[in-house]
Amino acid sequence: MRIEESDGVSASRKHLVFAYYVTGHGFGHATRVVEVVRNLILAGHDVHVVTGAPDFVFTSEIQSPRLFIRKVLLDCGAVQADALTVDRLASLEKYSETAVKPRESILATEIEWLNSIKADLVVSDVVPVACRAAADAGIRSVCVTNFSWDFIYAEYVMAAGNHHRSIVWQIAEDYSHCEFLIRLPGYCPMPAFRDVIDVPLVVRRLHKTRKEARKELGISDDVKLVILNFGGQPSGWKLKEEYLPSGWLCLVCGASDSQELPRNFIKLAKDAYTPDLIAASDCMLGKIGYGTVSEALAFKLPFVFVRRDYFNEEPFLRNMLEYYQCGVEMIRRDLLTGHWKPYLERAISLKPCYEGGINGGEVAAHILQETAIGKNYASDKFSGARRLRDAIVLGYQLQRVPGRDISIPEWYSSAENELNKSTGSPTTQIIENGSLTSICTDDFEILHGDLQGLPDTKSFLKSLAELDTVYDSEKNSEKRQMREHKAAAGLFNWEEDIYVARAPGRLDVMGGIADYSGSLVLQMPIKEACHVAVQRNHASKHRLWKHAQARQNAKGQGPTPVLQIVSYGSELSNRGPTFDMDLSDFMDGEMPISYDKAKTYFAQDPSQKWAAYVAGTILVLMTELGVRFEDSISMLVSSAVPEGKGVSSSASVEVASMSAIAAAHGLSISPRDIALLCQKVENHIVGAPCGVMDQMTSACGEANKLLAMVCQPAEVIGLVEIPSHIRFWGIDSGIRHSVGGADYGSVRIGAFMGQKMIKSIASSTLSRSLPSANGLIHDELEDHSVDLIKAEASLDYLCNLSPHRYEALYAKMLPESILGETFLEKYIDHNDAVTIIDEKRTYVVRAPANHPIYENFRVKAFKALLTSTSSDEQLTALGELLYQCHYSYSACGLGSDGTDRLVRLVQEMQHGKPSKSEDGTLYGAKITGGGSGGTVCVIGRNCLRSSQQILEIQHRYKGGTGYLPFIFEGSSPGSGKFGYLRIRRPVSIT
Repeated sequence: MRIEESDGVSASRKHLVFAYYVTGHGFGHATRVVEVVRNLILAGHDVHVVTGAPDFVFTSEIQSPRLFIRKVLLDCGAVQADALTVDRLASLEKYSETAVKPRESILATEIEWLNSIKADLVVSDVVPVACRAAADAGIRSVCVTNFSWDFIYAEYVMAAGNHHRSIVWQIAEDYSHCEFLIRLPGYCPMPAFRDVIDVPLVVRRLHKTRKEARKELGISDDVKLVILNFGGQPSGWKLKEEYLPSGWLCLVCGASDSQELPRNFIKLAKDAYTPDLIAASDCMLGKIGYGTVSEALAFKLPFVFVRRDYFNEEPFLRNMLEYYQCGVEMIRRDLLTGHWKPYLERAISLKPCYEGGINGGEVAAHILQETAIGKNYASDKFSGARRLRDAIVLGYQLQRVPGRDISIPEWYSSAENELNKSTGSPTTQIIENGSLTSICTDDFEILHGDLQGLPDTKSFLKSLAELDTVYDSEKNSEKRQMREHKAAAGLFNWEEDIYVARAPGRLDVMGGIADYSGSLVLQMPIKEACHVAVQRNHASKHRLWKHAQARQNAKGQGPTPVLQIVSYGSELSNRGPTFDMDLSDFMDGEMPISYDKAKTYFAQDPSQKWAAYVAGTILVLMTELGVRFEDSISMLVSSAVPEGKGVSSSASVEVASMSAIAAAHGLSISPRDIALLCQKVENHIVGAPCGVMDQMTSACGEANKLLAMVCQPAEVIGLVEIPSHIRFWGIDSGIRHSVGGADYGSVRIGAFMGQKMIKSIASSTLSRSLPSANGLIHDELEDHSVDLIKAEASLDYLCNLSPHRYEALYAKMLPESILGETFLEKYIDHNDAVTIIDEKRTYVVRAPANHPIYENFRVKAFKALLTSTSSDEQLTALGELLYQCHYSYSACGLGSDGTDRLVRLVQEMQHGKPSKSEDGTLYGAKITGGGSGGTVCVIGRNCLRSSQQILEIQHRYKGGTGYLPFIFEGSSPGSGKFGYLRIRRPVSIT
């Protein structure tokens, strides 16, 4: 249902009482609530506002005895580490403290209060518990919002730990008690609500004209005015006069009383009425939120925005800004260093074109009044609370399949279809029907290399060839791709050579997290891969983006080498699509900067932290091989390896990037060495404590073979042919995985702690058994040789300890867990260069130490079985090894609901009556890679029935969780086997 116009909120013969709950996240919610409340009061009703916002936000606009303000905070929103970055773990922890632990008392208090004021309707923007309290009090409730907290928190749960998942479930269930949702433009998926009414923008009205506001400020019409609106400035940020172009002035919202501003910056009062000031300005500079976006659109004000990291409503509001030609994205680094000029000049050249309604406050108030009187807007559809328990966690944020419309994930469009609403997916249509899928190799001369018949490489070359096509932004409906393509279109000089490398992701068949302990691993390169195109140009011929050019001009040094990167698919993960830097930033005098400095450099803007995987390869080549880069470098990164699914998306990006850079600069580096160098990128610059198997498989793997490698540190012992009767699949659980996550790191630390303890136990045993100074032997070794004990006292890799020795001498002596501080006091260090022990944290030790010792044995057995005679017993034994590995992960704390569910589905399929009668087709499954989500590896017989069963599992999983898993099947060559392409545009092609 959509309501565009309203004749106003007619005064009702019945005096109504509204309880209006406002979330504790920022002023944006309070400011839009003001407009709805104002219209309700104009209609003669009482409104009790429950809020944590200052009184002036409401009283400056509403002076009425019918407004009652009750200062209570019932949720905390998103906790911000600074003005631009959300602290995901802190957000969940604070919500737990604010709304979960005191939940019973909150409900009791709110029910009593609602009854005491005789509320006719509860309105929430968008406090979850308000809906539940209303239901328990027997009062109808309605939400008014553009996002809901279940959606916002869903990804936080994946990043901060599954133990917070109950928060998301509880929020979704609370919302399900709401009668319907009044949905504002720029909305996120909100399937917890069974019925939806769309209204126009809710925008505060103007009190003064542009001319009146400027006159009051003493600013003439010919002065360019920007309003700086961050809701609190980034910490440690000092504004400088030179940040503004000549003749510009800046109005600063939220400046502290003690903050001194340059003469061209004007400090606004805390209670200044910003709509008038926004309308009086020529553009706005700030962070995206509903309030800033709605007012920028309503007043046709260009908006220069800086990404707000980890706040999941942003992509939807950003798309709306850009659709109406109202937005310009600024890189955070340029914000903080004052390179504002190119962005401001670009902004005032825009012609915002929003013509939609801006009376959403009036329309919403009318709907609320009619609902309170008794009108029924809701259908009799059953609320989706039960369906959502898994779907909200396993759904949108964790799905991110390339080509899927980010506005309408599949599980959400299914919910829409239940209400008979149209849910197209323009992105999918464009990718399926558009020219990107057509295969053409006539656009480039291939001067070196071979396409090897790979369709994804042909498609990548086709997309390269289309970059210099002039896009008609008015006719092209795919705005998100437009932005990436426009940036990429200026990357390359088409008269010069371009170098292309390709590196696949990998399916961890066996070995997984035992790689850092020295295990044998078996890995299969998958069909999905990353392509990177690189071109080097003399700095004087390099085409720079406007902000990069402005930065160089400000230095006054003439052209210097610059790195410019475009990464496709940025909208699928809310990250910046472009990155650029002066290559001199990698130098500290005559030497490359340290890895620690580089890690800090890339971490300063989380929306561009992805660039560490790409640009970090350059610094590693400088540091480890002494390479010096004298030319500018342009890079285009296009990866089909899905992120967060445990199939090494990061390794494929690193290996493809380094391979392409090496080719462009004439560097001859073996695939093995490329893998080792890329591991340094991830360990030391990105800061993820991964082992080396991912990079080795991406670099050294071959299609339809398992790479067998002993990770001590990286000895490839051969390629194992996958027997023709055996097949491997990967099934994505939908739960996001990251080797940078806390669980993976703590398990790794536990394993290294166990190794240190084992060595200490062996040393103690050895010292008691060796002759003393007087020649006496204190403790004869009867069953265990001194040589073995000596080897174990200097154990270099945990996997070199055999299971029987471990069980006989060490297993029972290892603690289940230990406090970091206690371990450090006794052992000083755990001897792992890429992880740091937190003294206040308790680490599990025995299970993480058990796993690699037994996993190494399982992998060896698995490798031997692959070459044995084909039989059902062979497949059964291989499958059993996978199952054992899976449960060992769980013992370490690296399991997840989704992966466990998939493994159970495989077991049910394997042991079901149809499978038994047909000799079985699926035989085993295990969680892969770093665990805590990601993908499950399945082994089965290579036949049509197996593929059918995989599809059946896919649909059963969707039925149970609401999420349709991505299936990985097929293999492709590693980067070493692919080599590189050197291509050039033929002269005849324009």
